[in-house]
Amino acid sequence: MNKNQHDMSGVVDLMRPQTTGSERKSHPIYVDLLPPCNEACPAGENIQSWLAHAQAGDYYEAWLELTKNNPFPAIHGRVCYHPCETACNRVELNSSVSIHAVERFLGDKALEENWQFQKNIPNSGKRVMVIGAGPSGLSAAYHLAMLGHTVEIFEAGPVSGGMLHFGIPAYRLPRDILQKEVDRLITLGIKINLNHKITDVLNDQKAGNFDAVYLAIGAQAGSNINIPARDSAKILDAVDVLKKAGVGEKPLLGRKVVIYGGGNTAMDSARTAKRLGADDAIIVYRRDQNHMPAHQFEVEEALEEGVKIKWLSTIKNMDGTNITIEKVVLNDEGKPVPTGEFETLSADSLILAVGQTTETDFLRSVDGVEFKKDGTVIVDTHMQTGHAGIFAGGDMVPADRTVTTAVGHGKKAAHYVNAWLRDTLYQPAAKHRVIHYQGMNLPIYSDATKSEQEELSLSNRDNFNEVIEGLTERQAQYEAKRCLSCGNCYECDNCYAACPEGAIKKLGVGLGYSVDLDKCTGCAACYEQCPCHAIDMQSEI
Repeated sequence: MNKNQHDMSGVVDLMRPQTTGSERKSHPIYVDLLPPCNEACPAGENIQSWLAHAQAGDYYEAWLELTKNNPFPAIHGRVCYHPCETACNRVELNSSVSIHAVERFLGDKALEENWQFQKNIPNSGKRVMVIGAGPSGLSAAYHLAMLGHTVEIFEAGPVSGGMLHFGIPAYRLPRDILQKEVDRLITLGIKINLNHKITDVLNDQKAGNFDAVYLAIGAQAGSNINIPARDSAKILDAVDVLKKAGVGEKPLLGRKVVIYGGGNTAMDSARTAKRLGADDAIIVYRRDQNHMPAHQFEVEEALEEGVKIKWLSTIKNMDGTNITIEKVVLNDEGKPVPTGEFETLSADSLILAVGQTTETDFLRSVDGVEFKKDGTVIVDTHMQTGHAGIFAGGDMVPADRTVTTAVGHGKKAAHYVNAWLRDTLYQPAAKHRVIHYQGMNLPIYSDATKSEQEELSLSNRDNFNEVIEGLTERQAQYEAKRCLSCGNCYECDNCYAACPEGAIKKLGVGLGYSVDLDKCTGCAACYEQCPCHAIDMQSEI
């Protein structure tokens, strides 16, 4: 049998207690469980729900459902690291649903069709100031506007997007796609003030008559690392290199470039260096590939483009064009240990990609705002700082520094800000029980292989044009249909057809089913035939 194929015959459990007889011992109940993809999404998307609309070919409804939680599907379909797919139960059968690819398809279709957000809540009369037009600030602004508030964003830079624009190269996120999704917020009535750096939060809040503030300044300053170097050595910061490339500048890197670091920024810096004319781009990283923080697909794409990686190596110093590297080994705890073995690399420039920090010095004088040792802002469970009415999220607070996490923070903060403005309490809805693969009962599924996104022209490796193609409509609908709808009924009628006693009643389209306990014998035929585990058997003993 092919390793990608699976035995689809049911498993006979001889130890399972009999459920029928003179007395019914259990009966079916319909359940609404939480798919692991939904649980894993940092933006809190109801993935199973919008995939169901996409399955039916109702792409507008799918987009509306998706954007209830994330207003940027065309962006996220390209740059999100899709933890939802790692969690997807279908991984256990063949491969995960390509959720990000379907999301990108919906986002691109929305731009093509010019779909716009519709605000159905009357204006609250409240004004909110958002500092930073990165993913977290833009997300918060969107949700606050949809909740009825007037929102103004203040951005120190010349364009919106923050690290979406300055930290993610155009070959991954075309700038026209980014701008179009931002423009949709402007159409919603959100005002974005560019080239406006806030230096005195309280004064600007008072001057603008704002009732609340959301701080969403991204981590756009490179972390410092001490590498002894002569004056002639050319050492650059990865964030600065990516920023300049993001606005069309071409920093002079030379023909041989070394990048120090092992994260996604290091991968982007190396691939950008190649596009800026470097013949060789070599990443130096102090651990092996298994311990590399960069996502595996990012590493693979970099290697495919000719980037080289020197594992288990650290940089000791740089003298002119010579970089001294020491080889290391990993101890039992996975930490690098020096070996005393050295080698020399020749390079025209060295790019440091060892992390980013947030510039928060302007907040030090704000009464009540406190900081952790790493410079991030301390917030309470409602994302509010120690100063009443000032909230913070994204890279400014302790959390994973990803685009999707930042967008999720913006949504979450918007609900807390809204509650604070309306003098109410926001209580997130309780989550249903997560249904993992081991807990699912899957009598029926199709062994469908995953749709692959094609690589665009190889010539795009020499420029900043997009490198990965989107799905066609046919592919996107097919991919959406690979979803197992884990723990969520989609009214397939299997239970209705399987019941020998006619105990299952159809309640109408979208209303599901009910169980007539006067007829039910507890035989569990409905449970056995449910293809998505939307039925549990409840004991009566």
